[in-house]
Order: sequence, then C-alpha cells, then structure tokens
Amino acid sequence: MPRNLDLTAVRSFVTVADVGGVTRAAGYLNLTQSAVSMQIKRLEESLGMQLFLRAARKLALSPEGEQLLSYGRRMLALNDEALSRFAATACGGEIRLGVPHDVVYPAIPGILKRMSQAWPCVRINLVSSFTVLMKEDFAKGGFDVILTTEEAPDPGAEVLGDRPLVWIGAPDGNAWQRRPLRLGFKDTCIFRPRAQAALEAAGIPWELATGGESEQAVEATVAADLAITARMAGSIPDGTAIIASENQLPLLGDMKLALYRANTRKDEAVEMLMAELRCAYAC
Repeated sequence: MPRNLDLTAVRSFVTVADVGGVTRAAGYLNLTQSAVSMQIKRLEESLGMQLFLRAARKLALSPEGEQLLSYGRRMLALNDEALSRFAATACGGEIRLGVPHDVVYPAIPGILKRMSQAWPCVRINLVSSFTVLMKEDFAKGGFDVILTTEEAPDPGAEVLGDRPLVWIGAPDGNAWQRRPLRLGFKDTCIFRPRAQAALEAAGIPWELATGGESEQAVEATVAADLAITARMAGSIPDGTAIIASENQLPLLGDMKLALYRANTRKDEAVEMLMAELRCAYAC
C-alpha cells in the first residue's frame, strides 16, 4: 500500500535544518518546541531512519537527512507553488504593514520578496513611521500588522524580545567626547527621552544638533561626526558604528520589539507575514 510523507513534518524538518535548531524553527513556524520535536520524531519513525546526528555538539544532519533535505525542499516548493497558483483567483487585496524606520533594514526587503513570491496576488503596503503614530493608526484600523519598538507593549501585543539600545556615531569619530554632547534625534523619536534622561542622570551636558522629522538629516549629521544618536543593536545605519566609550557614556538599557495584528486578519498570507517577522526579529 502506498505511503505518503507528512508535508507538515517535512516543513518542520527543512526549517530546523535551515535555521540550525529546533527552538528557532519553532519560532519561525509559530509552534511549540515540543511540537516541532514530535514532528521530527514521527518523520524519522515513518522513514525508519535517523535524520539528525544527536551526539554531535551542534545540530547536524545525518547522511540520510542530507538526502531528505534535497527532496524536502523540492516537495515544499511544488506544494507552495500549487497552492499559490490555485489560490491566485481566490485571494487578493492588500496587507497594510507598519515598521519603524530604524528597524526596516536588513530584514524587511527579504521578507517582502518572499511574500511576493508566495502570494503574488496580495499587495503589501509598507509604511515606515514612528511607533507612537503607527499604534494610533492601528487602533483606528489603519494597519493590519505593525512591528513596534517600545518600552512597554500593550496587552495583546506579541513581544518578540529585547534588544539593547546603544550609542552610535561616525566610525572612529570623537563627537561623543565633546561637551556639551551634541545629539541627533527626530523630534518624535521614541529613544530620545531615554537618552536625554540617561545623560542628565550621569551629569553629562547635552544639546540637540538636529530638529524636525528627517531621518536622513539625523543620519547625515551623525555620519559627519557632528553628533551622536541611539539605535537598537542590530539596526545600525550605514556610515555609523557603535561607540566604544569605555563606560564614559551611560548605558541605555533595552527596548522591546513587539508585533500587533488586527483581529480581522486571520488569513494565510498574514500568518506567513507574522511567521517571517518572528523569525527575523525574534530568532
């Protein structure tokens, strides 16, 4: 009697192999770690072979696992292609996504490309704005999904994790050593109050070198070594670098990354977008 491979288990196996661990794969797939482990176990039992070398210090595929990975990729690609092709006539519309400017790179371009390939009939309208403004618009129904950077996400938000807030300036610059310390921030930047409070608590005089809402003006001023600013680690603009101040600048603590999804959006395209955002910002 013909047997069939469980594509859900195959997807979990391929994801574990791709991201290098069960925990990260669980976050990407929006499953529990135990659920992913159980799917891998059942897949191994159905095939009668071990897919991972569990005695290895880090996760490694067995020879049989390497062979299945090649088949698995092709099976999933055909499955996803077929679903996208036949869903094209039934799907449509758009997903309104909001992401703060300072965390758009490097993850969002790749996410948008993969979403376009998987859901060619769905338009993603990306808006880059401030967390406070996006949350206001989200509450009014202006967004389907928003990613935020904030100290205390609202109840109902999915907290992806914490990232340290760091001081950045021009590579090999010395603006951070001057007094008063010149700061580059947009007027509504959520990091600005924390940075100013930390400097005042440390007794470091400061002044603003920029005003308004132009991110380009802030980045240009900082890259020219005329000021410093604060960013979340992992989202440092080109032309700038984390300042190694040897404790001469105060620590800024952590900020939280959080996801908000409209209750009206439960469709598969939004589910995939949420999974992509989790993998990029929580794994």
